[in-house]
Amino acid sequence: MTHPAFQHLRSHPIPALRLEFQEYRHSVTGARHLHLAADDPHNAFMVAFLTVPQDSTGVAHILEHTSLCGSQRYPVRDPFFMMIRRSLNTFMNAFTSSDWTAYPFASQNRKDFGNLLDVYLDATFFPLLDERDFAQEGHRLEFATPADPHSELVFKGIVFNEMKGALSSPVQRLGYALQQQLFPTITYHHNSGGDPAAIPDLSYEQLKAFHARHYHPSNAIFLTYGDIPAAEHQQCFEAQALSRFQALTLDLTIPAERRYIAPVVDLTYYPLDGAEALHDQTHIVLGWLLGLITDPLATLRARLLSDVLLDNSSSPLRNALETSEFGTAPSPMCGFDTSTREATFVCGLEGSNPECAEAVEQLIFKVLRQVAADGVPQDAVDAALHQLELSEREITGDGFPYGLHLLMEALTPAIHGGDPIPALDGDPLLEQLRVESREPDFIPRLARQLLIDNPHRVRLTMAPDPELSAKQAAMEQQRLAAIRTALSEADQARIMAQTQVLAERQQQPDDPELLPKVGLADVPADLKIVEGVSRPVGAVPATWYAQGTNGMVYLQAVLDLPALEADELDLLPLFCACLSEVGSAGRDYRTTQARQAAVTGGISARATVRGGVDDVQQVKGVLTLGGKALARNHAALADLLWETLTSARFDELPRLRELVAQMRAHREEAITDHGHMLALAAACSSLSSVAALSHRWDGLQGLKHLKALDDDLDDAEALAGFAGRLERLRDRLQQAPRQLLVVSEAERQDDIAAALAVHWREGYAASEPFTLAAPEPQPLRQGFRVNTQVNFCAKAYPTVAPNHPDAPALQVLGDFLRNGYLHRAIREQGGAYGGGAGYHPDSGSFRFYSYRDPRLADTLTDFDRALDWLQTCDHPARTLEEAILGIIAAIDKPGSPAGEAISAFSGTLFGRSPEQRRAYRQRILHVTLADLKRVAATYLQSDQAYCAVLSDARTLAEQENLTILTV
Repeated sequence: MTHPAFQHLRSHPIPALRLEFQEYRHSVTGARHLHLAADDPHNAFMVAFLTVPQDSTGVAHILEHTSLCGSQRYPVRDPFFMMIRRSLNTFMNAFTSSDWTAYPFASQNRKDFGNLLDVYLDATFFPLLDERDFAQEGHRLEFATPADPHSELVFKGIVFNEMKGALSSPVQRLGYALQQQLFPTITYHHNSGGDPAAIPDLSYEQLKAFHARHYHPSNAIFLTYGDIPAAEHQQCFEAQALSRFQALTLDLTIPAERRYIAPVVDLTYYPLDGAEALHDQTHIVLGWLLGLITDPLATLRARLLSDVLLDNSSSPLRNALETSEFGTAPSPMCGFDTSTREATFVCGLEGSNPECAEAVEQLIFKVLRQVAADGVPQDAVDAALHQLELSEREITGDGFPYGLHLLMEALTPAIHGGDPIPALDGDPLLEQLRVESREPDFIPRLARQLLIDNPHRVRLTMAPDPELSAKQAAMEQQRLAAIRTALSEADQARIMAQTQVLAERQQQPDDPELLPKVGLADVPADLKIVEGVSRPVGAVPATWYAQGTNGMVYLQAVLDLPALEADELDLLPLFCACLSEVGSAGRDYRTTQARQAAVTGGISARATVRGGVDDVQQVKGVLTLGGKALARNHAALADLLWETLTSARFDELPRLRELVAQMRAHREEAITDHGHMLALAAACSSLSSVAALSHRWDGLQGLKHLKALDDDLDDAEALAGFAGRLERLRDRLQQAPRQLLVVSEAERQDDIAAALAVHWREGYAASEPFTLAAPEPQPLRQGFRVNTQVNFCAKAYPTVAPNHPDAPALQVLGDFLRNGYLHRAIREQGGAYGGGAGYHPDSGSFRFYSYRDPRLADTLTDFDRALDWLQTCDHPARTLEEAILGIIAAIDKPGSPAGEAISAFSGTLFGRSPEQRRAYRQRILHVTLADLKRVAATYLQSDQAYCAVLSDARTLAEQENLTILTV
């Protein structure tokens, strides 16, 4: 059934996804509606607009933020974040891409879904776009002391600071620079997120004009997924938005980029402050512009070529890059990308030097010409096709709702006028590709056509500049000085008045009852947790979960960690990282990687250590070796897991050297993307043995150890010693008690059991149990010097274990402080991209944090002020309900069928049984405001707080009582 305001254009069943694709068009405005009808109560929505900025002022990005700051029907200052608190959503966000802006959400609750739909429709089509919100979210001028016109003039703004943080990442900076070169004349030449040097050029009038032109139904695509009928959605679209519009003639189509007649070579720089040496710090990449993503078969061919060249260490181009003497690791940008209207392909190296640029290009072309001349083994092509099939088959949804994942897949071609069906129903194209790929010249022809003979190519070298940060800061100060010189007394008064007006708006209490809500009465009575069945394989315990996995099988071998010496404990994460990347069963690593690609969706190992639910110092540790495969390959997966565990080869010394160098490169480049997590790990490291281990493994202490190891392994004797240590640890772990986890469809489990019984029958008795020493004391206030234009702040307090009666109140307290105080103080007033607080059960701690923050000392002070606010201010009853709703929504958030089973198994393994989890959830629902005040007063004592911050050297030097550490 179709709503009268819409025309039904077509329907197409997609059996592999168990849904029907339906396409509609709004008769008056031409707005498109794509609906994925599925028997799934986890409904998802997204509205997207083609947005094509013509500069780098960040207009599309700032508009995305500002649209969510109040609308005609919901004239409150912050409806987006307020709805997060008044909702049982499983996802709420907004995205700005290179050429589109999208507003997605998902919920399992029909009432909640309707509430969110009303708010999102009004926010996108009828936003207030208040000039004060533009100043807050985008950019503004202020005096450092707001009421003193003689104090320093500064730029402020959330997006301004967010993009400073984003461009602190060398890889993101490299991506923007390469895209600018690959697209010299069209919208992709500009940074849609905004360049901090250009953001202050954007005017409020330009923002409003961009909205009027781009956020119109004639330029909109509505996308929905789930069991709510399309006509029901359309009724809301029409009533809440579309009936108020007429068609608008728009010509926003992005033209094809003009092709280069010869390749382009460019050199650019990124800031690297305080580096002792600039050697081996350069990125060198080659990028090609390919064809339109609206041609699905051509796009799939190009993706296949990319996978054949780069998918794993047996792939010819990746192998050449990994083993090259010209750099430490393949660039993280390597691969095929369809985020722009014309696809791109990129490959190259990081950890190189500018003088190697020509040699890197020659190396890449040597491989390409060899592929063009000799082809690649058919097995490699079949393995790449297998990976494409597996990605089409798997039901995801652990970090991002599955329905929204499908909507994103449909959006990419649809926003450019292409057909979204092939993006969802890829089986026919895959079958055609299988036939084409049997032609001997298939891959060689693609290599010649798309890469070797394609002149639209850019070689970009990005080298470090230890003075660039200072130059950028100086340019910003010069610009501010010039503005200041031109200010009249009236201008100064205007800036101070605008600052005061914005501060008053930020402090102004909104009436949240203007917004729809769900309440505690709408919370489901029970927490759904999937149940497994115990069924041993020989002497090995095994837990089996029957889940609708769409023809996928997930296997895990879980080993209890034995007692480990300190050096073995430090070695364990490196062992896990190398285990599936080296050879096994007598094969070299390239042959093993090829085998993995041919029959699995990947094999990985990880070590997990968690504190007890009654005592966080009572730890349990396991090593998990797992993988996934199409059901037809379950026996091969079982064999590969066994071979990896029992016969992993650590005698390929050059391979080990490459892997450690790659790990270091990846960890270093991730600092500014995960700075708040690194700060939190450091702040907690004195509070429990598990928290100390997290800092030691995954935190900045672990990175420091990894860098030292990487430097040592240039010595042949040290490398041989490292390999020997890995072998000894492998042999120790083989004798550890083990159990198995199987997730699959029920009808496949007898066959899986038979395959497992071939190798996985022998059990082992427990040895000396795994323990951790008490953490070593750390300074109360630590500052870590990193390359960043913004700060990351954390403060942590010791509290209690998860089963303690006060744990639920501490859990709710985090959301309560964020909702009521921290969001306003740290994000809105302070200008940070994000901040908050929360209870961390595994370390038994309570933690505050900020992310991409222009402030440091003031943010740490705001953490303390939040506690004063809790104790001294009146708090309406609804604020407690909102905090509880947020916690319950997070607890109840569904995952993928496999993910939910793995989560349930892992929880039980570490004492978080279904009974414990349900009891904890019930205790959350009964937390009172008095409980929040009591636990804050009891545990969050200022003399017990540990602080850690990540910042640049200059900012850290200005701080008092801070122990400054170098990573």
